[in-house]
Amino acid sequence: MIKQALGLAALLGASGALHFARPRPYDSIVPRSLPGSRRAWTYASGAVELAVALAVAHPRTRRLGGLAAAALFVGVFPANVKMAVDWRHAPPARRAIAYGRLPLQIPLVLWARKVSRGQAPGSDA
Repeated sequence: MIKQALGLAALLGASGALHFARPRPYDSIVPRSLPGSRRAWTYASGAVELAVALAVAHPRTRRLGGLAAAALFVGVFPANVKMAVDWRHAPPARRAIAYGRLPLQIPLVLWARKVSRGQAPGSDA
């Protein structure tokens, strides 16, 4: 189970770091309906991903971190929908990436919930 939690923490940490290292792709999927600058939302979501990664990595905060990760994966879903809509006329490879992100949220949420309960993905809940 520790490997599953650390894997989730690594995924969140890498994604959070990318929000700062290469913010432009993230800026482009911030829904226009959100107030403020897209870059501010990119940095804020990156900071949240890094904080959640740390929470998942630490045994004392893993339960809360797993729940926060599940909520985060649900919360970023509108950005994934925006990407799919924006890329609907893009070349096939880009469309596949955009459309593939949508159902990917389901196993990510389930993974985070299992980590919060101390269960490995695929085990009976």
